[in-house]
Amino acid sequence: MDKGSQSIVVACDGSDQSLSAAKMAADLADATGHPLKLLAVSPYSQTETLVIAGYEQTKVDAAKEQYGRKVFDATKKALGGRADSAEEILLSGDPAHEIIEYIHSNSGTHLVLGRRGYSAVRSLTLGSVSEKIVRHATGPVTVVGP
Repeated sequence: MDKGSQSIVVACDGSDQSLSAAKMAADLADATGHPLKLLAVSPYSQTETLVIAGYEQTKVDAAKEQYGRKVFDATKKALGGRADSAEEILLSGDPAHEIIEYIHSNSGTHLVLGRRGYSAVRSLTLGSVSEKIVRHATGPVTVVGP
């Protein structure tokens, strides 16, 4: 069975836990020789707010890119240059759904993510992103705790 292109993908949102996950993912990529990829999901609610407020699509796209740049730069800074050449993947929508879809579409992905991101209060009522991903993932997932 073809395992696809092997890669280590870290889910980033700029939180302390995602930065810890990025450090572990970089160590794992170094140890296995697999490429490290940074993945961020621009929250759907931010895009909805911009559209409802009447912003043009170019402004919505710019806000998405700004979010991605902020998250990727913070992650690269935390890794001290270890991820300078890492591929950056920026998606938009519900984080759990988008990450699960990415895993399903990219066999050979080993996902690394923090146990909690910025939505700790929301996770208490709706279930955390990491919990949803672990439940529905079709490949290896490493969840990094505090």
